[in-house]
Amino acid sequence: MENQGATKYKILIVDDDEDIIELLEYNLQKAGYIVETANNGLDALKVGKAFAPDLILLDIMLPKLDGVEAGRQLREMPETKDAYLVFLTARLEEYSEVAAFEVGADDYIIKPIRPRALLSRIQAIFRRDKEKSAQPQTSLRIGNLFIDRTSYTVSLNDEPIPFPKKEFELLYFLAQNPDKVFSRDELLQTIWGEDVYILSRTVDVHVRKIREKIGEDYIKTIKGVGYKWFSV
Repeated sequence: MENQGATKYKILIVDDDEDIIELLEYNLQKAGYIVETANNGLDALKVGKAFAPDLILLDIMLPKLDGVEAGRQLREMPETKDAYLVFLTARLEEYSEVAAFEVGADDYIIKPIRPRALLSRIQAIFRRDKEKSAQPQTSLRIGNLFIDRTSYTVSLNDEPIPFPKKEFELLYFLAQNPDKVFSRDELLQTIWGEDVYILSRTVDVHVRKIREKIGEDYIKTIKGVGYKWFSV
């Protein structure tokens, strides 16, 4: 399962367990990835800024700065805002998973970690990344809302609005398909992929955050079904 592409992806591992760091670092490097590590939340920010990873594996229970808060700050840093964010955690509570997706997680994996399964999940994430980059890049303008797929930027009334990658992809997908209703499961499979096992509530969280940024008029809730983009 080696990384055969011309571009070697960079992965940052953040965990306070040295055995886990050693295990993941060995397997990821063997698969062809460039790897850096950190063992607390504050170091994650420092290393992330210098390393500019393509993907971050982030534990939730970290010293100095917990993983959720570290993830939130990483999402705000120019060097890491577009990186894929994958939480690795032993915590089973639903609120921990919801908190992770609130800050822009792309995946949420429960420990103990199985290296081969993790590598498959990472490979699937990067494969979708390549498939999207191969698609024609277009932009959408809906009234005063402008969505630019080439730069992953959104502006409303000519004012730029920051959008994490998954929020942008959900926004763009719905806007591309006006007046068509999508169930939460359909949106999960389209935006997050079939290899990611997350709660359908994640879609609700992302829709709420999108509405906070662009207003309530664009995405309509279809009770008992899902969501659709309303042609305003």
